[in-house]
Parts: sequence; C-alpha cells; structure tokens
Amino acid sequence: MSTDHESPKAHRPEGAHEPHAFFAHHFNTPDQQAGAAKLGMWVFLSTEILMFSGLFLAYFIVRMFYPDMVLAAHEHLNKTAGGINTVVLITSSVTMALAVRAAQVGNTPAIKRNLLLTIMFAGVFMVVKYFEYTAKFEHGMLPGKYYTAFEHGYYIPGNPHIFFAVYFCMTGLHGIHVLVGIGVLTWVYIRASKGHFGPNYYTPVENVGLYWHLVDLIWIFLFPLLYLVR
Repeated sequence: MSTDHESPKAHRPEGAHEPHAFFAHHFNTPDQQAGAAKLGMWVFLSTEILMFSGLFLAYFIVRMFYPDMVLAAHEHLNKTAGGINTVVLITSSVTMALAVRAAQVGNTPAIKRNLLLTIMFAGVFMVVKYFEYTAKFEHGMLPGKYYTAFEHGYYIPGNPHIFFAVYFCMTGLHGIHVLVGIGVLTWVYIRASKGHFGPNYYTPVENVGLYWHLVDLIWIFLFPLLYLVR
C-alpha cells in the first residue's frame, strides 16, 4: 500500500547517483539534472556557432569580391602573434580538459591548478591581442571611415577598410568570448575552492569546459583564414 511519504529512492532509477548538495527539487534524479544542464549548454553553443557563421559568411563574401585586396591586407597582420595565441589556446584546452577530469574523480587541488592555468593562458591571449590591436590603431588600419593607414605610409590596394572591418568584428567578438570565459572560469575556480565538485557533481566544470573548447575551436578557424590566407 502506497503512502504520502515515499522515500526519494522510490522515484530514482536503479543505479542512479545519490542526490548531492546542489540537487534541484524539480528534477527526479541528479543524472536528469546533469543531462538537462548539458542539453541547455549545447543549445547555447549552437546559437554561438550560428552567430559566428554569419561573420564567416561575411568574410568569404568579401574575399570573393575583393580577393587581391584581402591577400594584400592580410600581409599586415602579425602572424607571429596569431601563432602564439593559437598555441596558447590549444594548450588551454588541454588544461581545461584536465580540470574536468579532475572534477570527475574528485581531485580538488588538480581542479584548481588546471583552472588557474587555463585562466592564465586566457590572460596571455588577451595581452598578445592587446599589443596586436595597439599596432593596428597606431598604423591607422581600422574599419570603415576610420581607416587612415595611407597617412602612415601604408598602401593597400582596393578597399582595405572592409577587410579590417571584418577582422575587428571577428577577432573582437572572439576576444569578448575569451573575457567572458575568464569570468566563468574564475567563478568555477571559486566554487572549486569551496569543495563543491566531486564524482557526484561536476556539471558546471564540464559545461564551462564545453564553452571554452568552442572558443578555442573558433580561433583555430579564424587564425588560418585571417592570417595565413593565400
């Protein structure tokens, strides 16, 4: 005979994880909560991909109509800085993956260490990008009506202001995502310092990791298209 005060286990599938401190009451099981969070993150990431897809389309349209100008303008981008940032972000993906694994096995010191390394690499990326942007501002290689490179002795045939508009839109938006990533990585680090993550609960670390991997992946496409185009 059923009662009004059934044990929570009565509604939990066999083999499901025990509820943790952050288990929300409107989910039946912790696994269901983790699955819902991951699905939400994938939906969010899909909208991010759609947004950047529009910028990639703009790039290919500009390249189709002004191929010579794009080839000439991209020679003024700092390939060394772009290459350094590529290595930095790829390495940060490794440390982020290690942080997720550490959370899965409940190794809090490793979580904190790898999150700090990821934040450090993200900071290095932004510092390199700062110096790269500073050079562009000093040389007048700016979007639209702000393009004044010819006043600084740089001549690029065609309409280079269009290329630099695309360049700043794509790399600037990506840079904003890196800054957001630093913010959420810091939030996860603070929570890790409080011992919130372990084998039964590591969803925030995993979802932030998915976001960070997307940020890295987008740069892997930006770097060859903008800096190495031929």
